[in-house]
Amino acid sequence: MKYKTALITGASSGIGEVFATRLAERGVNLILVARSQKKLEELAKQYHEKYGIETYVIVSDLSKENAAKEVKSSVDELNLQVDMLINNAGFGQVGEFIENDPDMAHGQVMVNISALVDMSYLFATDMAARGKGAIINLASVAAFQPLPKMAVYGATKAFVLSFSEALWGELKNKGVKVLAICPGPTATKFFDVSGEFGAKNLRTSEQVVDTAMKALSKGKSYAIDGFGNYILANITRFFPREWIIKVAGSQVKPPKK
Repeated sequence: MKYKTALITGASSGIGEVFATRLAERGVNLILVARSQKKLEELAKQYHEKYGIETYVIVSDLSKENAAKEVKSSVDELNLQVDMLINNAGFGQVGEFIENDPDMAHGQVMVNISALVDMSYLFATDMAARGKGAIINLASVAAFQPLPKMAVYGATKAFVLSFSEALWGELKNKGVKVLAICPGPTATKFFDVSGEFGAKNLRTSEQVVDTAMKALSKGKSYAIDGFGNYILANITRFFPREWIIKVAGSQVKPPKK
């Protein structure tokens, strides 16, 4: 593994935690970022003791303005160099847009887009100057079509996919790999925040991370986790968008009030 130190946002559970475990197993030092200080410190201690790597904890709420700059300042104060950035933090909300909490909608944009863009800029700049590095951004199969009753979430993930592919085009000749990983419904705590929406046949976080790491090693710009999700993402090319919107919306079932 050519990456010495990785920074992972949303590292306290789910896909972020599995990324941390996979990298720790390969001897990569970790900077763990999330809101939960206790859980991060537990994980940092566990990885240090089990794998002998250096671990660092940065507590941050990425929904807040300038959160990414504060994370970068903390990294600089620790005199660390980030070789791999994994923008994993994100959340969604199920329900009709005009009936949902507007503060949660704003929070989705801040975490899923603003923080991701800021983190990418702050660390990609250093990577490009060194001529090496990697960025993995968490998109979603929701990026491939509008998603009624998860309108903001789907739109943020469409942004992440487009943004990541554009960065891939800009940075590939500067020695920096960029990958958008696009999971479908995955067995994580995501639904604790978003609410259930009738998803079946959930993939595991381990499967998502393995797909991402394999795609990154091949220099791909994006990867869809799971063959079924690949079919669903690409079938949208062959049908009218209005029909796709109707079908996508029918699959999202907000919790009963």
